[in-house]
Amino acid sequence: MAAVTSVMRVQQLLLARVEDILKPYGITFAAYEALRLLAFTRTGSLPMGKLGVRLMVHPAAVTNAIGKLEQRGLVRRSMFPDDRRVVLATITDDGRNLVEEATSALNDAAFGLPGLPQEQAASLVAMLRSVRVLTDDISEEPG
Repeated sequence: MAAVTSVMRVQQLLLARVEDILKPYGITFAAYEALRLLAFTRTGSLPMGKLGVRLMVHPAAVTNAIGKLEQRGLVRRSMFPDDRRVVLATITDDGRNLVEEATSALNDAAFGLPGLPQEQAASLVAMLRSVRVLTDDISEEPG
């Protein structure tokens, strides 16, 4: 119980720190993740369903997040040319600029972990990866 309670409390603390860093940009961490994922793609676009899978969230959460980003002109939705049943989310130039600025701010703040030595951060990632493997969230093979 102590391990689970500690992990959950750390998640709350880190999310609050990250949300504070992102507040001046007017986006939540969930919105940041969607923009960052789109910015990482070659074309700047992904089908909405694939966004949900990669972000590990329910399709309704993706629709909600992309809708809010679209209202701000950070993302646009369109039909996939080869299959009109598929909706694409595409990051706009404004979205790219915002996510780059937000990423710089998060990097400057060490993503909410200032002062944590790199070796400890790597160790933390490895320990949490083990938990994710044990709970079948990810496969045992890295990558």
